[in-house]
Amino acid sequence: MKIGVLDYGAGNLASARQGLERAGAATAIISKENELAECDALVIPGVGSFNAAMRRLAPLREGITAYAEDGGFVLGICLGMQVLFDEGAEGGQTLGLGLIPGSVEKLDAKKLPHVGWNTINQKKPSALLDGLDGEWFYFVHSYACTPACKSDVLSTTNYENKFTSSVQRGNVAGAQFHPEKSGAAGRKMLENFITMVRK
Repeated sequence: MKIGVLDYGAGNLASARQGLERAGAATAIISKENELAECDALVIPGVGSFNAAMRRLAPLREGITAYAEDGGFVLGICLGMQVLFDEGAEGGQTLGLGLIPGSVEKLDAKKLPHVGWNTINQKKPSALLDGLDGEWFYFVHSYACTPACKSDVLSTTNYENKFTSSVQRGNVAGAQFHPEKSGAAGRKMLENFITMVRK
C-alpha cells in the first residue's frame, strides 16, 4: 500500500510524510495527475492561503476530483482540508475542489490566528477518530470550514466560539489540526486513516 502526499507548493511535505511513515504507511511525494493512479490514498497537506493554494492546484483539480469520485481515499490537513470545500474567502472568494459542500470563512474570534493545542469533540462515530474524542491536537489557522451538511461534521473545537475541526464525506476526510504535529493522538489518527485505506 502506498499513500501519495501531494506537492503543490503549499504544504509542509516533510512533516506530513514523516507522520504517515511513523504511523506505518509507505509514502511517495507526488505532483502530477498521472501519479494519482499509483496511490492507494492521497493526503493533501497545506500551509498558506486558500486563494494561492487553489491557483497552484488548478492543473491537478480534475485529476483529484476524478480520483475521489472513483473511490480513492483523500485526507486534507489544515489548508488541505479547507480546499476540499466549494469555496473559500481567504485572499478573495475562490472556488475550491468541491468535494465537500460548504465554505471556508474567517474564524469568529478576536485573537487570530488560533495557534496551539486544543481538544476535539467528536460528533458521530468515525473510524478516523476512533479512540480520540476529547484528545488534544495542534492547530494553526485563521479560517475554518462550514459544511453545508451537518452529517459531514466529525468533530468540533471551541476557540472563543465553536468551529468544525474535522469532516468526512464518504472516502473524503479532512482535519483542521495537524496530526503530524500532535504527538500520540495525531499518530493514532493517521494509523486510523491507514487502517481505513487498507480495508
